Parts: sequence; C-alpha cells; structure tokens
Amino acid sequence: MLTINIICVGTLKEKYFIDAAGEYIKRLSSFCKLTISEVDEERLPKNHSTAIISNVMEQEGQRILQKTGNGSFVVPLCIEGKQIDSEEFAKTINNVMVQGKSRIDFIIGGSCGLSPAVKAKADYKLSLSKMTLPHQLARVVLLEQIYRAFQILGNGKYHK
Repeated sequence: MLTINIICVGTLKEKYFIDAAGEYIKRLSSFCKLTISEVDEERLPKNHSTAIISNVMEQEGQRILQKTGNGSFVVPLCIEGKQIDSEEFAKTINNVMVQGKSRIDFIIGGSCGLSPAVKAKADYKLSLSKMTLPHQLARVVLLEQIYRAFQILGNGKYHK
C-alpha cells in the first residue's frame, strides 16, 4: 500500500479546517497509509527583513527535510510548481506507484514559503493555484485532491 506523508509547517487551528481534514483522512484510509508530519512554524518579528525571511525559510526547511523519507518521491507545493487538473494529478500518483515508489512526501511550507534546499529535493513541483492560499487551507485542498485522485484511479463516483 502506498504511503503518503504530508509534511507541513504549523498546525491546523480552526475547527472547520480540522473537521475537513479529518473527513478526508478518514476517507483516505481505504486507499493509502496517510501520515501528517507537522513541523514548528518560526515566528516573524513585526519589522522583518528579507534576511530574516530567508533565515525563517532555512530553519523550517531543515525541519522539513528531516521528515522526508529515504527514497520518497518528494513533491513540494510551491509557486514555481506545475498546475495540473485532477486527472493529471491522479496519473502522477499512479506513475509514482508504477515506478515502484512506496512513499510520496507532499510538502506544504509556512507563510514565508519553502527554502531553496527543500525545492532542490523535489522530484516534482506542484502548484495548487496561481492564487496564494493559506497553508492550512492548502492542506485541506491537497487532502481532497489526493482522495479525488484515488477515486479517479479506482473509477469511483466521487469525481464527475
């Protein structure tokens, strides 16, 4: 069974995000082994410079990279990533499995984004949208799309 690990900066705080994520986590249990690895989010001072932002991304990036699996297919969500539709996302997951990979690590950065070191580890860069999404919402959207991908691959009725 494929293991999907979502590595994300910060925790879900609002009940509606927690409930939505919980629903997709429950649904995905039939299709994959899902883990969510949260890393601490760095605090930004009110008056921050680009150097401070770079330092924050670096510190968060080090914690993220410690959570990636050896031999995992690594997919950071970033603005430079490819925007694809749900069917292509399902094909991408299927191709990873066909290649013999047993784990996919999806990475969601914090409010400052992802460090260059995290992006350099990418096997595939993904963008959910041209719009900027809060990382808590991005987690729910990603979970939904992973569930949708498994429904597409299994010819389920969820995707129309």
